[in-house]
Amino acid sequence: MSAMDEDRARRAMVSLRGLALGDGFGQRCLEAPGEVGPGGQWRLPEGRWRFTDDTEMACSVYAVLRGRGHVDQDALAAGFAARFDPGRGYGPATAGVLASVRAGGDWRELAGGLFGGAGSFGNGAAMRVAPLGAWFSDDVEEAARQAALSAAVTHTHPEGVAGAVAVAVGAAVAARREALGAPAFLDEVLAHVPAGEVSEGVRAARALLVVSDPVAVGRELGCGQRISAQDTVPFTLWCAAKHLDGFPAAVWETARAGGDADTTCAIVGGVVATRVPGGRLPQEWVSHGEPLPQWVV
Repeated sequence: MSAMDEDRARRAMVSLRGLALGDGFGQRCLEAPGEVGPGGQWRLPEGRWRFTDDTEMACSVYAVLRGRGHVDQDALAAGFAARFDPGRGYGPATAGVLASVRAGGDWRELAGGLFGGAGSFGNGAAMRVAPLGAWFSDDVEEAARQAALSAAVTHTHPEGVAGAVAVAVGAAVAARREALGAPAFLDEVLAHVPAGEVSEGVRAARALLVVSDPVAVGRELGCGQRISAQDTVPFTLWCAAKHLDGFPAAVWETARAGGDADTTCAIVGGVVATRVPGGRLPQEWVSHGEPLPQWVV
């Protein structure tokens, strides 16, 4: 691996760890919502925070990048299928695709045939892609292109792809670690996201930066209740923009809105982790998180 790819791998691993912590934290908050308190009364959920399909799939994205330096769609599909664990909470459409790929099916036909040939616009491609954005933070256009390739393995609908592009670009911009205001952060995301509902949602999120209450913003934009890219990605990018340099606050505020909290917190965690000095995520959080699989570390 070249020195450049070693640097990329380090950035992506920090993002992956942040994604996994957000994922497990959000899932634990769904299981024990009473433990999520307001800003001045935060108390971390007790016990081990078990990660979900968000992290399992993100690990495969990272592994392909580390092994090949780019998205090889066949390798990514094979990795997703080989590591598919139904106990991690996969959505039924993706679970069906991966089970069929594992049995020898062609991922192109399976993903493209979902929902009458329209493809999936679920939030699954967006939830796993932040480490890819961190990997390509030195080339945001390439981050967008590679994100689209990674999405199409399971999500071929334009909005599903756009959701992945938006999150990857957000992670790439964040990982540059430049001083950046929230409006400028979302403006750069918008410059790379194809026109459509996800793009319009991110534009609405930018207008809502004047609002401080994530619950209110979640009601306006959606916070994953429909499990779609359209009602997940704009809210997560609002949360990341509002707390770009504060990992705990970003993930807590994301969880406060409810909805698909494991996925929204995974996305936000994967984006803002790249800004943590030295990649040192809060030890109190790390002590609760489920370790990443041995095959990826």
